[in-house]
Amino acid sequence: MFRFANSEYLYLLLLIPLLTIIFVISRQIRKSAINKYGNVSLLAQLMPDVSHGRPIVKFVVLLLALTGIILGLARPQFGSKLKEVKRKGIELVIALDVSNSMMAEDIQPNRLERAKQAISKLVEKLQDDKIGLIVFAGDAYTQVPITTDYASTKLFLSAISTEIVPKQGTAIGSAIDLGMNSFTPDMETSKVLIIITDGENHEDDAVEMAKKAAEKGIVVNTIGVGLPKGAPIPVYSPTGQKVFRKDNEGNTIISKLDESMLQKISTAGGGVYIRSVSTRLGLNALFNEINKMEKQEFEAMIYSEYDERFQYLIGIALFFLLLEFMILERKNKYLKNIKLFKLK
Repeated sequence: MFRFANSEYLYLLLLIPLLTIIFVISRQIRKSAINKYGNVSLLAQLMPDVSHGRPIVKFVVLLLALTGIILGLARPQFGSKLKEVKRKGIELVIALDVSNSMMAEDIQPNRLERAKQAISKLVEKLQDDKIGLIVFAGDAYTQVPITTDYASTKLFLSAISTEIVPKQGTAIGSAIDLGMNSFTPDMETSKVLIIITDGENHEDDAVEMAKKAAEKGIVVNTIGVGLPKGAPIPVYSPTGQKVFRKDNEGNTIISKLDESMLQKISTAGGGVYIRSVSTRLGLNALFNEINKMEKQEFEAMIYSEYDERFQYLIGIALFFLLLEFMILERKNKYLKNIKLFKLK
């Protein structure tokens, strides 16, 4: 098991492209300044020890050192020992709609990406609960079986797209059916299923499936992603040109949030319906209520010991810093006449 103990330091990696841009601009300004003084080849003869390549090499080496320091500060760790522990929590399964309509951009950047961002933030808040992840469109598929491995859940979540399922459509009933079978059998803890969709159900009787889930003690909640007025569904060509999906008659398809359907599903499932807005999805507010539900003790396997690996990265960074210090910006007057690759 691999992780970064201080992953917040990874944001400092954004300094790398920023420093690169500053370096390139400064080189261009310096080049322009030199051109103002006269002929470049003539000036080169007046400054024979000036090297044009060494500053670039020094800068690249310095960036490598900085990258090593940042990764070292993030503290990479490898799990070395599995341990069985007892936890007390609920079981939570999230079913995420990945149909084409979820690409509508009435919720920025689009419905699907906004939902993925909210789920990711929710996973970061989990501690002793189990979570599973289902994706659905024309049919439903298990993306992450019920687990306490939050890191893997976030990893698989990031890979979700509308192309992940072979059959398009919106089968909310299939998602509920698969969700019911995703919970740990004979587990007495609270079981919650959250359906995140725009509500345009075209395939099955989702309300009836929600009733069956409620009979098994599973609370079905729904979150509507999108706006009631709707939005067109964008499609991007290989060249990056943006067009919109059209029906068989050539009219632009407008995907609208079906709140009525989602309210019926949540009512039948004994849960609640929450409509997302442009700034938040409502998943955290729903989880706060879910977190008040009865929790049951269960056993889980976790990595209890982690071996630190930051020292290797810091060592590499120090090597590059020493190398950068040793590389002179000007040509060495004792070595400049040595030409190892000159042909006789």
